[in-house]
Amino acid sequence: MGFELDRSRALDLWRNVTVMSVKGDDPDLTARQLAVLMTVHLGPPPHTVRGLAAALSVGKPAITRALDTLSRYDLVVRRRDPKDGRNVLVEKTEKGAAYLAGLGDMITRRAAELTGRDFAQYETAGEYELAR
Repeated sequence: MGFELDRSRALDLWRNVTVMSVKGDDPDLTARQLAVLMTVHLGPPPHTVRGLAAALSVGKPAITRALDTLSRYDLVVRRRDPKDGRNVLVEKTEKGAAYLAGLGDMITRRAAELTGRDFAQYETAGEYELAR
């Protein structure tokens, strides 16, 4: 990345990427919705509502609400488990993969832009503050 990622820099990177993402045309997802989306797309399948709830330490209704939004944007798809009709499988979509690829690109682009110059004011003071 070209710089050491300490707490202030990490939070500034997160803030910048969050601001960039809400200014864009992509869906404005909550932290929980984004966590569900990343778990489905980046973790090994199969994914179920029950499994996602356990993985994220939240109730099944919270996962269902997140999936309602993600499904509406076609970022994930829900299907009945053919082996057990009581289970709902949550699967990746191309649109969800493209959304996460764009987010990853945004993160790497902003990280590359963060140079030592951006944080010179903190370094000369001898400490990093959460000033932004």
